[in-house]
Amino acid sequence: MTGTYQTLTVDLPETESESAQDLLHEMGAMGLEVRDREGPTMPGVRAPVAGESILVAYFEDADTAEQAREALAEAHPSARMQLAEEQQQDWSNAWKAHIKSVQVGRLWVGPPWEAQNAPADKVRLVIEPKMAFGTGDHPTTSLCLGAVDEYMSTHPGASVLDVGTGTGVLAIAAKKLGAGRVVGTDNDPVSVELARENAVDNGTPDVELSGKELTAVEGTFELVVANILANTLIELAPLIAPKVKDKLLMAGVLAHQKDEVEAAYVNLGLVPEPGAQQGEWVRLDFHRAK
Repeated sequence: MTGTYQTLTVDLPETESESAQDLLHEMGAMGLEVRDREGPTMPGVRAPVAGESILVAYFEDADTAEQAREALAEAHPSARMQLAEEQQQDWSNAWKAHIKSVQVGRLWVGPPWEAQNAPADKVRLVIEPKMAFGTGDHPTTSLCLGAVDEYMSTHPGASVLDVGTGTGVLAIAAKKLGAGRVVGTDNDPVSVELARENAVDNGTPDVELSGKELTAVEGTFELVVANILANTLIELAPLIAPKVKDKLLMAGVLAHQKDEVEAAYVNLGLVPEPGAQQGEWVRLDFHRAK
């Protein structure tokens, strides 16, 4: 199905972003991309200027897009807007072009449609991306994968807890690299369901994946990984720190957030180690003082 769709790109003050998003949904946007200071934009994508957000709304036809533009101009006079027509080869499959396989340490991680290209000497993880975050190609995921691979090579059979498991990629990777008990938790039921499907597809159905609160997860773990955003890592620190028996790896943190996140865990008795950085993203490593 080849056709076109309309994009309405809106630059406006950050304080007006949420009401503008609501309005765009009401006016029939099929999808909405939000770029703001909460998360850095992907390489090659225009970022908002300080104090502003960029919204990109997708519409099926020009009339709906134009009506949305008029409604937004009236409600948000300071917004700068641009309408464009985009060619769409196949709406349902176009996003697949953006999902890439990665090789990290002993691992190959990629989507099903690239699986046949996986090198024979790698431990292969096939992750169906769907709607949950974490296929392996995002810097935060690959930063964690490398550290999980390193830890498992020197601690075979170690127990692993993956907080905010998403697609289950880190939990499944740990299991395939020789971990003992592996637990993954996520507060999003869609992610848990997808992670379970991925675990079965990768031959690791015994990874324990659930929506459990951390307080309901029994025991401590030699390796704890958490690839979630900085504010959540700080919020969960009192729950995550007690689960760490030996080593903690955290990602989802931007360079300028590092000190604040680190302080939250140092205050709870964990010892920081040199982590790693990829672009703007950092990985924080800690160990439990012996």
